[in-house]
Amino acid sequence: MTEQESFLKGIHILAVDDEEDVLETIVEILDESRVDTAREYQGASEKIKKRKYDLAILDIMGVDGLKLLEETVARGIPTVMLTAHAISPETLMESIQKGAISYLPKETLADLDNLLDDLLGAHQRGEPPWKLLFDKLGHFFDKRFGSAWKEKDQDFWSEFSRTYRIGKGIQERLKHDPKILDKGI
Repeated sequence: MTEQESFLKGIHILAVDDEEDVLETIVEILDESRVDTAREYQGASEKIKKRKYDLAILDIMGVDGLKLLEETVARGIPTVMLTAHAISPETLMESIQKGAISYLPKETLADLDNLLDDLLGAHQRGEPPWKLLFDKLGHFFDKRFGSAWKEKDQDFWSEFSRTYRIGKGIQERLKHDPKILDKGI
């Protein structure tokens, strides 16, 4: 049986982070992809408007990543949030609500290629990337935020658990999908 080819092979990715060493690491790890980088909001925003990307990886702090997320979602670009300093239940929820397909702590950077390959595979198969994320990294969030971290926003997480297949983030992405818009839906 042949091994499945990586979902990262040959795709065009935009990585945005204000830390040069993080960008260098991303480029190095994702060597089978074509990676453009930006270190600040304006440069990233211009690239999003001028080019078509298959994936965006956005830091939250230092580059106004949540605002960039709105721009990538509007352009139909699957987007992963990658953060260290802004990692919190609140930014995780906001990333979901604004249409990100995943939210990765920078502590997982060494495994970025494997995580992204799994997430893109799930996304392309129509499976919920968020379920995959919580299956793989739920223990990290529990350790980082405390075992009862979802209780504060129980309504959000309860609704999310029931509807992650068609959750707000997916609905937001679909609003900008030309395949859907062309059908008048």
